[in-house]
Amino acid sequence: MSDKIKIAVDAMGGDNAPEKVIMGVSHHSNNSQDIIYNIFGDEDLIKNYLNKYKINNSYNIFHTKEKIAGEDSALAAAKKGKNTSMWMAIESVKLKNSDVVISAGNTGALFVIAKLNLEMIDNIDKPALSALWPNKNGMNVVLDLGANIECNEKNLIDFSLMGAALHKSLYPNEDSKVALLNIGSEELKGNNTIKNVYKTLSNNKNNLYEFSGYVEGNHIMDGNVNVIITDGFTGNVALKTAEGTANFITSELKKALSKNLLGKFSSLMNIKNLTEFKNKLDPRLYNGAILLGLKTPVIKSHGGTDYIGFSNSLKVCEKVIKGNLITKIKENIL
Repeated sequence: MSDKIKIAVDAMGGDNAPEKVIMGVSHHSNNSQDIIYNIFGDEDLIKNYLNKYKINNSYNIFHTKEKIAGEDSALAAAKKGKNTSMWMAIESVKLKNSDVVISAGNTGALFVIAKLNLEMIDNIDKPALSALWPNKNGMNVVLDLGANIECNEKNLIDFSLMGAALHKSLYPNEDSKVALLNIGSEELKGNNTIKNVYKTLSNNKNNLYEFSGYVEGNHIMDGNVNVIITDGFTGNVALKTAEGTANFITSELKKALSKNLLGKFSSLMNIKNLTEFKNKLDPRLYNGAILLGLKTPVIKSHGGTDYIGFSNSLKVCEKVIKGNLITKIKENIL
């Protein structure tokens, strides 16, 4: 790997693109050095926003007017072919012109085009979508979040290794503690698949992570474990529930504190604590899902996030390359 990290950026994906994307790149470049941004999209539009938002690292623009729409099906997106900004960005990592690719565009299209272009890591059957969730002590890595509705025992075992490798890449000074998301903490709880995975992981000894058994949904954020494994259906429901709960809490708190003069005065007196609370629940600060299992990292930014969220996704790109994510997975996969 060269000294500079090359990030392939799909500039045309997500809401308010490409302005949001260029703003995010600009924001990221203020705090990160030795980055080269390979930006794919409409050159005229991109240059227009580059006049407004300065990028402090090197960048290259690869022109195309074609893009994948948010409402396109994954099949329709793939049929649009090789001239879309998303396809060209992914192809850039396939050709080794970039180290990692990021898009805020259509999630299904991103997965399909990534799988069409990029090879799977040997001995991994299915890719998994992972993301970062806050807990009381730091951050969780949670997977799968929707790439696979059904998973067998090997898939979940693979996810544990990939999730632990991701956690170690992002947080090298922390011990990775893996747990299976389940309906109870007792060994007898759960379906046969998850119970068999529990037995396998209990007997597998490795230097990458410590297996901590089961974790229930109401203890995900306790901080006793930091890599949480589940199938894509359960993981996606848990993710949407957590997002909805966080939005509800912040909305209701804001209404309560602005209802009358006493509430407003209380807000003013506790502004520092309230800001810390808000940041803890701010999804922009944890933006950046990672598609694991391919030989090149693929990062999915939330389509509706703003430039702060996109900038944080770029930080994830940077960390997984510096942390040698793919090497860690290859060294530990069964």
